[in-house]
Amino acid sequence: MTQVVTVDGLPSFRAAARDLAARGVRPEDLIFRDAAAAQAFLPGLDGSAPAAPHAAGTSRAPDAPRAPDAPRAPDAPRVPRRFLDMAEHVACHRDPARWAHLYRVLYRLLHGEPRLLDDPADPDIRRLAQLDQQVRKDMHRMQAFVRFTRVETPDGERYLAWHRPDHRIAARVAPFFADRFGSMRWSILTPDEGVHWDGDTLRFGPGAPRAEHDVPADAELLDLWRAYYAAMFDPARVNLRKMRADMPLRYHATLPELRNVHDLVRDSSQRTQIMIAKHAAPAPTASDALPAQRTLPALRKAAASCRGCDLYRCATQVVFGEGPEDAQVMLVGEQPGDHEDLEGRPFVGPAGKLLDDALAAVGLDRGTLYVTNAVKHFKFERRGTRRLHARPTQPEIRACSTWLRAEVDVLHPRMILCLGASAAQSFQGPSFRLTASRGEVFDDTPWAPWWMATYHPSALLRMPDKDARAAATEAFHADLRKLAQDLGRR
Repeated sequence: MTQVVTVDGLPSFRAAARDLAARGVRPEDLIFRDAAAAQAFLPGLDGSAPAAPHAAGTSRAPDAPRAPDAPRAPDAPRVPRRFLDMAEHVACHRDPARWAHLYRVLYRLLHGEPRLLDDPADPDIRRLAQLDQQVRKDMHRMQAFVRFTRVETPDGERYLAWHRPDHRIAARVAPFFADRFGSMRWSILTPDEGVHWDGDTLRFGPGAPRAEHDVPADAELLDLWRAYYAAMFDPARVNLRKMRADMPLRYHATLPELRNVHDLVRDSSQRTQIMIAKHAAPAPTASDALPAQRTLPALRKAAASCRGCDLYRCATQVVFGEGPEDAQVMLVGEQPGDHEDLEGRPFVGPAGKLLDDALAAVGLDRGTLYVTNAVKHFKFERRGTRRLHARPTQPEIRACSTWLRAEVDVLHPRMILCLGASAAQSFQGPSFRLTASRGEVFDDTPWAPWWMATYHPSALLRMPDKDARAAATEAFHADLRKLAQDLGRR
């Protein structure tokens, strides 16, 4: 015999479904009738005590705790939490068959199919997921599309909004607005229900069609929304089809920023070309700061005001190269370190001490060499009070290459030894690999007749493995010996 079940929101469905499922009443023997349009924002079907749906003018806190669970028989099957969460959303859907569908899935879960939700191909589960997703999407739209306007009332300032959701979700979304705009007094009206917040309690009342809710315009807020949307609008990612899908026409009347969207879309092509031209501009260099007189003192003075990249913003000072202008050998490191940044001279920290000792060991006097870096400012990351080395990027290396080339042009060195991969790449480009070409002499390069790359002293200091550090240090000394020997032959 077919039984008619009248449902007035989620609480009454929960109570009826729990009883019917416990008695084994099959879904095909039931007809669910939706008695009310208003929905209750209440817990799921997990055995909590039924609660009556709220009436117009009643109130509840936005995050009210769940009622304690009613006693459950030890052998009674448990309803999956996932189903309870989906039921709270599906209950807000306008589909009149939603109650019958919820009960059918519940019945199957409790009567031999406890893993039913894990089968997305099942028609009932597929439909349940569709209803759940549609309500979630509608809730997201309400959170994104509600726009308040400010009005003066006898009780003071209040903010009003009107929104037309696809489903009965006002009570479900109300806690979001109470949390987001907790310091404001506001009201949101929908065709189904009105939600009101006084700074402490959410109150619910009757809804209102748009024609009965003439919210006065607030020019200041409207201008703010329009300015915000125009600033966030990305002309290079205009997708009219997606815009129409995400912002249906029925929302446009309450979205003040969309009054400018036609102008923004119309101008998007021109704005995109401007963006492309801006980003296609040449990478920053120091060319504008180069002095007319190309001497080492003049270059050093000009480099102090270099703005070719952003590294100058945090560094203490520029660290230019030092050494005699008639030096035959040029040593090029990566960038200054913490000690160098503070003293304004290259290779004066622990790595500089290691370099000085290694040079002395092979019979080279640092005072006869020109020592510089590919990048002239210290790049670092702060860790508390410490400034830790950060590797310069290729754009930063390219920006500073102007100074390195100018130093080479003034010196005309016979031999260039690069210390580390970054220094070598400032000459050879980013494809250069130190592991493959360390110790290899390049003859007759555009920069010097003799060019070679080896380890940076700081890399040796940072190697954690003792054996690897010993092997790399020996290779470093061998490369310096090769430099000294070849220098003696020239």
